[in-house]
Amino acid sequence: MEEVKKIISDIKKKDIKPVYFLMGDEPYYIDRISQYISDNVLNEDEKSFNQMVLYGKDVTINDIISNARRFPLMADYQVIIVKEAQDLARTIEQFDSYFTNVQVTTILVFCFKYKTLDKRKKVYKNIEKHGVIFESKKLKDYQIEGWLKKLLAAKKYAIDLKATAMLVEFLGTDLNRIANEIDKLTIILPEGTTISPDHIEENIGISKEFNNFEFIKAIAEKNTFKAYQIAKYFADNTKNNPLVVTTSLIYNFFSKLLQYHGITYKNNNVNPKDIARDMKVSEYFLKDYTIGAKNYPMKKCSENVNLLRDMDVKSKGVGANALSHHDLLIELLGKFFN
Repeated sequence: MEEVKKIISDIKKKDIKPVYFLMGDEPYYIDRISQYISDNVLNEDEKSFNQMVLYGKDVTINDIISNARRFPLMADYQVIIVKEAQDLARTIEQFDSYFTNVQVTTILVFCFKYKTLDKRKKVYKNIEKHGVIFESKKLKDYQIEGWLKKLLAAKKYAIDLKATAMLVEFLGTDLNRIANEIDKLTIILPEGTTISPDHIEENIGISKEFNNFEFIKAIAEKNTFKAYQIAKYFADNTKNNPLVVTTSLIYNFFSKLLQYHGITYKNNNVNPKDIARDMKVSEYFLKDYTIGAKNYPMKKCSENVNLLRDMDVKSKGVGANALSHHDLLIELLGKFFN
């Protein structure tokens, strides 16, 4: 993210602001910026007397301001990092009093996760005037591929597209979790390696053959043998393959397939890049929709979406006579393929 690079670049150039308010739904970048400030603004000798970490649940805004008013000891700055600052959400506007006399030798860092400040409030405008406000937004599934490529390129690695899909399918869009798993792989694998599905399976424990990515691919291709094989594997490993996640992903596939039909209905020569952009999917996965569109006309897609709604109800025990995980999936696949 360019904004993150700029913040870190400015700090490297000693263009340091007295307040960094890091907020939003994606903790990865909040942690990255706050850690960089923690590691790099002061040297190890200066940190002993001039760097502290506070936690929102343990302090008040007045406690933070009181500490911020102190002068650094034998250093140019003191650094105060307020973790879990979202616990101060109800009283954060009290921080506004600090701006009547900002202590420029104090660097205050607020890690305000999973929430954002109201831009209409005076405190927001004052922080923006005197410091840096950064909003860390959650990435969508289709954005992870590009993010992961950049992360690995910086470490002198690359990744196979299927391996990316496996990570996202298993870990979701939690960047911290993905980054942690990548760190493990880069310790094990030599620089210059292209991370493959085999690496993911061997070192992270995600099956390259029996996962939701392969299950949806089998459904798209109407590969009945493979689909039933994966369904049995899921039923035997329900802890790692919860039914609600599987059906949700299949529902998303058929919903996107309806969108694909709509885009290509009058023009089969639409540029694949344009289709992927409009559908907000990786171009790599477009082949599944191209194959799926041949096997499931628009009417059948609509029927399958309705079947999945019924499945959701049955999976919750309504009118299903306590059918097993396996039986529910087999019943669903039978209706898809007929």
